[in-house]
Order: sequence, then structure tokens, then C-alpha cells
Amino acid sequence: MKWTTLLLTLSLLLGLGACTQETQNKIGREINNWTGVSGVLEVYAGEKVVRRFIKVDKISTAAGTANGTERPYRFGYGILDANLNGVADSDEKKVYFEFSDYSTNYIFFENPA
Repeated sequence: MKWTTLLLTLSLLLGLGACTQETQNKIGREINNWTGVSGVLEVYAGEKVVRRFIKVDKISTAAGTANGTERPYRFGYGILDANLNGVADSDEKKVYFEFSDYSTNYIFFENPA
């Protein structure tokens, strides 16, 4: 049993090593989509944070249902951090959000905490 697991792991590592960097990045994103990320989305007005969403799994690019082309906005679900303290307080709920690719100043990052 141990040898089969070792051989399978070795095969996967060798296979992944043969992939291009773009393919490796795509695989990494797919794993993150499956396992989730504790992401933070901060929206800025000038230098000031005006909205923060925490515990965001992922941000998706909208696509048209009829033609499948990408639309100029992104969307996701996260907890609206209304008081901007970086903590999901009991009165803060999970919400749906959208923002424009063109006019919104934002940063999305994985929460290091």
C-alpha cells in the first residue's frame, strides 16, 4: 500500500514538473477554487479604504449567458466588514458584491492571519 502511494505521488510530481508555468498556475487556481481561499477585497476611494469584504473564497469574472464573452465586472461573495476592523463580527453578514474592472480601485489578497 505504501509503495503504491509513493509511486502515485512521484508520478504526479514528475507530471506536474513537465507542465508549463501557465499550466501549473492554472492547476493551482483550480485547487484554490476547490479548497477556497480566505481572501480580502479592499475597495479604495483615493488612498482610503471605503469597503472591505473578508472571507472571500474567490472573485469571478462575469460572462454573458448567451455568448459567453467576458463582461467588464467581477463578482463574489464575502462578509461585508462594515466597521473595517478586519474581523467578521456577529452583526456582519455574507453578501454578494460586484465591482467594475474599469473604474474600481481595489486590491484582492489572501488573508495572512
